[in-house]
Amino acid sequence: MIYAVVDIETTGGFAASNGITEIAVFVYDGSQVVDHFETLINPLQPIPRFIQSMTGISDEMVMNAPTFDTVAAQLFAMLNDKIFVAHNVNFDYSFLKHQLHECGYNLNVQKLCTVRLTRKVFPQLPSYSLGNICRSLDIPVKNRHRAGGDARATVQLLTLLLLNNAQPHIEQFLKKSSGEQYLPLHLPKHQIEQLPRKPGVYYFRNQKGKVIYVGKAKNLRQRVRSHFTHNGAGKQKQEFIRNVHDISYQLCGTELMAAVLEETEIKRLWPVYNTNRKQVSVQYGLYVFEDQLGYVRLAIERKRKHLYPLHTFGVLWEGYRLLWNMIERHQLSPKLCFVEETTGNQYLEEHFDKPEVYNRRVIKALQSLQDELPSFAVLGDGVETDQRSCLLIEKGKFFGMGYLPEKMKIDNIKTLKKRLTPYPDNDFIRGMICRYAELHPQKKVSFIN
Repeated sequence: MIYAVVDIETTGGFAASNGITEIAVFVYDGSQVVDHFETLINPLQPIPRFIQSMTGISDEMVMNAPTFDTVAAQLFAMLNDKIFVAHNVNFDYSFLKHQLHECGYNLNVQKLCTVRLTRKVFPQLPSYSLGNICRSLDIPVKNRHRAGGDARATVQLLTLLLLNNAQPHIEQFLKKSSGEQYLPLHLPKHQIEQLPRKPGVYYFRNQKGKVIYVGKAKNLRQRVRSHFTHNGAGKQKQEFIRNVHDISYQLCGTELMAAVLEETEIKRLWPVYNTNRKQVSVQYGLYVFEDQLGYVRLAIERKRKHLYPLHTFGVLWEGYRLLWNMIERHQLSPKLCFVEETTGNQYLEEHFDKPEVYNRRVIKALQSLQDELPSFAVLGDGVETDQRSCLLIEKGKFFGMGYLPEKMKIDNIKTLKKRLTPYPDNDFIRGMICRYAELHPQKKVSFIN
């Protein structure tokens, strides 16, 4: 095996918007270094003060250094067809792959992380940062936090690992089926291997145990692995990978239950990396009230706290479509339903039936609405073999879900509700359940309101 042992210094933590300030590559055949390249790089952007302080590399030092494009061909030749080795390999690899791609080169090589490899060979070390490993194993380091010094130390570490029977671990890491080279630095591989191949919801947690991402899966192990197959160069992806330290999960009987639980958990926990689904959904409601003249009036308004709508809608036009349908079917007044403008109480008194006459039509319309809102259960597989899952929609609203004994008779909604766990209702969840019921009518059990 021929290794390209790499270390870089950069202007920041992710490749898409930051540059390389220094790079060192040692080509190592397992016993000696056979080639070496090292240079400062002009990143064509300022180096932040704290990074200058940590590395000792200043803007003045890189001012006359070569830009990356001038050394790209030489770097690609040194890295191509070698095993790319670095301490926290995904960081260095993401920068070099991105920068080489910008110069027209496609770097696609096997990777080996000396952090993960050292954990396998020396599992009892107190810390696996490069500096602490070198102190624990008596590896001398010169020019710490400089590319050349850290890369030389990594070569010495790799040599020591090979002398301590690291080869079987290296071969395992490099198997395509392993996926070890793509995993976040702090995430033990066994946590993924222990995930079941069943539906459920998974939680990524940071170093402090806080949930930073919630996802659903038809196959938990396969879905979690897919997060780390292609690690992009963007800031969010790189920060996400660095922050994943732990995984937990909750099994679900079906993919539909997992989707409902995922939506609920995102709204409950507000994980920092669930950016696409964290927005508060603005809902609208159908409200009823009696005005000063005694008319019972209907109105579509934004959903508000402490006001209880008769029905809710995810978008405004759905509410108005329902309201116009009620107006036309039950001869209600568009003006009294706030879909046409009025000119005051005197106008209402002169142009409409008396309140007691008009209100009877409103009450009939509301009763018809309640009768027409569906009540049904969706049944599916359970987590255990002797149970089945159940999600309940009651009068157009999501009540909750849970698991029932396989032989339980489903004919009474009151009895069913006692067996289920209530969950928050929202338009997104209702929509998922209703669409599923339409596509799978054989799994739907309807109830008469």
